[in-house]
Amino acid sequence: MKVSDLDILIAPGHGGGSPDHWYARWVDKLSTARRIEQADWNEPNYDDWIAQIADHARKTERPIVLVGHSLGALSIVHAAPLLADMGARAAFLVAPPSQRVLATMPEIDPRFSDIPSTPLPFPSVLVASRDDPYATYEESEAMARDWGSTIADAGNAGHINNESGHGPWPEGLMRFAGFLKTL
Repeated sequence: MKVSDLDILIAPGHGGGSPDHWYARWVDKLSTARRIEQADWNEPNYDDWIAQIADHARKTERPIVLVGHSLGALSIVHAAPLLADMGARAAFLVAPPSQRVLATMPEIDPRFSDIPSTPLPFPSVLVASRDDPYATYEESEAMARDWGSTIADAGNAGHINNESGHGPWPEGLMRFAGFLKTL
């Protein structure tokens, strides 16, 4: 599928990111991409975050491909049963946090920690780093296995964010384009 045939919904993670984050650049670069906004980026509420993703999906006109980073990726997984009925065709999940790490973050609604272990109802890729402070590579592999996702090894890429040197992240955009071609 081509970008012009899709509505691309991008879900940032905890904190919402900065204008230099790779997903903010993708929103600017991809003509059919929209950022999913949240009322509270710093103290994520499970119900609110899932409702916002579903609300954005309801407003689409074309098949949906979801892109999520960190807690945004995990939110997409939590919302997946709703999204499949709304035209979601695929998900590109980057650096979702592990249950182990979420348990140490009191500002995040603990319901996010109940990570689904069932296959997603659409194709997905989980991009994982070998030195992500929010999930070991083994934890990422386990999530990918549970969700039926293809795992993409990003090497030693930290949390795949600005702090780890991934502002533009052209490799990610190329990997995303390759994923779209498989749909």
